[in-house]
Amino acid sequence: MKYSKATNYALHTIAYIALLPSGKTIGVKPLAEVQQVSPSYLSKVLTNLVKAGFIESITGVKGGYKLIRKADQITFLDIIQAIEGTSSLFHCSLDHATTKRENCLIEKVMNEAEQKMVDHLNSVTIQQITKQFDENIVHSFLGKAN
Repeated sequence: MKYSKATNYALHTIAYIALLPSGKTIGVKPLAEVQQVSPSYLSKVLTNLVKAGFIESITGVKGGYKLIRKADQITFLDIIQAIEGTSSLFHCSLDHATTKRENCLIEKVMNEAEQKMVDHLNSVTIQQITKQFDENIVHSFLGKAN
């Protein structure tokens, strides 16, 4: 199982934006710099996060991005689904002798495992993660945000 780079950047981006003081914004350039990714690629990720309702884009001199949902109300699953979609990771493609595909025992095991992962990702919020960030990381990021 593998998530796209966009999901990686989306999770990190939301976590970094969650570190900002209330009302502050940050531009794409410092977000891209801290993640060592091109600003044009990260802009595409940010567009998806805006469409999903996690952040908003503010134009103007003091413009940039800021959270519009509270960090304690954004789960890892929310972000992953915004980038990757909600379809299941595994689908049996074999034509079993049964009339219903849900009778496939292999698919059943895979779906059970996926559900455990979904439950876990849905239980972890961005706020829980940002509280565990090393202080040096936080100060370094906030220095770039100003």
